[in-house]
Amino acid sequence: MTQSAVIFGCEGPTLLPREVAFFREVNPWGFILFARNLETPDQIKALTSDLRATVGWDIPILIDQEGGRVARLRAPLATEWPAPKDHFGTLPDMTSEEVAWLRYRIIAAELKALGIDVNCAPMLDLMQPDTHDIIADRAYGFDPDRIAKLGRAVAQGLLDGGVLPIMKHIPGHGRATIDSHHDLPRVSVPKETLLATDFAPFKALADLPMAMTGHVVFEDIDPDNCATLSPTVISIIRQGLGVDGLLMTDDLSMKALSGSFADRSSAALSAGCDVLLHCNGVMEEMTEVASVAPRLSGKSLERADTALAHRREASVFDVEGAGARINDLINSVNAGES
Repeated sequence: MTQSAVIFGCEGPTLLPREVAFFREVNPWGFILFARNLETPDQIKALTSDLRATVGWDIPILIDQEGGRVARLRAPLATEWPAPKDHFGTLPDMTSEEVAWLRYRIIAAELKALGIDVNCAPMLDLMQPDTHDIIADRAYGFDPDRIAKLGRAVAQGLLDGGVLPIMKHIPGHGRATIDSHHDLPRVSVPKETLLATDFAPFKALADLPMAMTGHVVFEDIDPDNCATLSPTVISIIRQGLGVDGLLMTDDLSMKALSGSFADRSSAALSAGCDVLLHCNGVMEEMTEVASVAPRLSGKSLERADTALAHRREASVFDVEGAGARINDLINSVNAGES
């Protein structure tokens, strides 16, 4: 049975009988895990195995494991990292790219060992002096070209470790001065400025297999709809930026969006999103989303298949040696500055 155009979370560390029945019927395209689902390595491996057994195929399992504040896996389950801007964001160019690759290659190894094979990174949002804190400490910097290079290193580290990357929050969340988890950000910067700056890193990485939209209104492009719900913005993503990968929404339960979950879902699909993302595991909301989520078909199915075709076996990798190399690189830079 073809998968539904949706990615769901689940309620806790083990699947409930009603979840098993629901997921088996809906057959989502993916699952996403949060801290509420993660207790011990054996429990996580059992959960990822059970999720795949429920739908009967090697379904992609997602997580937000950027390192820093946004990390669903915490020590001792995974390495604790500084925020990206404090870790590799301010290092010299070549050093920063190597540290970024090594960091996310380590993250990939940790995820794969638990049965998780998709990471919601790189985050390509362009920092501004007034960027909201929800983005600012996760961003890679203020320069679009540098963000693109670091994003490429992040994505390659994940891919080399057998984990698929998702670039976010397309076409850019950096100019938002409020948190889209709680309200709807609006950006009044002219379209031409956005194309040359905020949108540019996504264009540079247009070949990546997947992207996640941002719930941000760009008033000069579509004053009535945030990017997730805007046919005009998604047309720019597709034609203007050349992004033809699988396009998923950010979480539909965020308060930047309004209306019923069926209405949110239908609007996102009509705008041109391929897959809906619903994260909190609330059955009543998932049921409503599933009621309007179609089976993947046409171009969306082709993009989904292409994304999964990027999955590969991880290359041989020395995690301990990589950690030591990161420390050596950072210490060398610090010694040069002292």
